[in-house]
Amino acid sequence: MQRVFQQSYHVPGTLAANVNIRFTVPMDCQLVHVSAVASNNSDATLALGSSADTAAYLVAAVIGDSNTPVEFAKANFVGTEFPHIVDGTIFVATLDYDGSSGTAAADVTLVLTFTEG
Repeated sequence: MQRVFQQSYHVPGTLAANVNIRFTVPMDCQLVHVSAVASNNSDATLALGSSADTAAYLVAAVIGDSNTPVEFAKANFVGTEFPHIVDGTIFVATLDYDGSSGTAAADVTLVLTFTEG
């Protein structure tokens, strides 16, 4: 039985700059699900990777709008595989707040789901 753990982030207000979230993974794990949303109709995009390649797991993709999250899973990840992340890797989530000069995101919520192993 694999242990599941989540990392959740919420950035309140209308964003005026990109958001760069970094943390060191605590064990070997796999990224199995991502949920991302803004409260408004924005053009924000999300990329996921490591400090060596910030789009190694998910190439920049549009997040959900108007409080309806977009889900990313196996079919959306690079290589259509669950990314395997080695203990000690610096995980990087990069949110482009306006997706190349579009509408800025507001009240962004990001939830990352991992399994151990």
